[in-house]
Amino acid sequence: MKKLLLLTAVAGLFAFSSVNAQTKAPKLSVGAEFAFPMGDFGDSYNFGYGGSLQYQHPVAANLLVTGSAGFTNFQSKDLPIIGKVNYGAIPVKAGARYYFGDNFFGAAELGAAFGTKSGSSTAFVYTPGIGVDFPVADKGSIELGARYEGWSANSTTSGFIGLRLAYNIGL
Repeated sequence: MKKLLLLTAVAGLFAFSSVNAQTKAPKLSVGAEFAFPMGDFGDSYNFGYGGSLQYQHPVAANLLVTGSAGFTNFQSKDLPIIGKVNYGAIPVKAGARYYFGDNFFGAAELGAAFGTKSGSSTAFVYTPGIGVDFPVADKGSIELGARYEGWSANSTTSGFIGLRLAYNIGL
């Protein structure tokens, strides 16, 4: 039993010593957004596109808090009676990003999506996702991320798979 305890302690020491103790630097990123509606939302809309800005601030080794805002426009399918319509929204979110290694991360954000047309409702937004950063310069990297994003309003949730291609600038 003592050997097992000692072996566990040594393994734990090696596991914690191999963790990168350096805190990531603050970043600002500019990205292109692509959205692929799912479920009932996908029955009415083909795809979405837009752009976003995101600020990432380190709070611990490999953990950053995030704040983001952008614009997303969805193109509808040809709907009966009304034809094709566009739906635009401004999502504003805050969350966290955790790096599992030097480049791979998991992220989660919460926020609100504000419809751009008059009379549009505001939706509660939740977003879990994953991604990877590819360093391309001393303070720059290209990010590719994928996420599920749900917008809940009026007892209905509209969900989509989102892809983000961004350039991160170290501050």
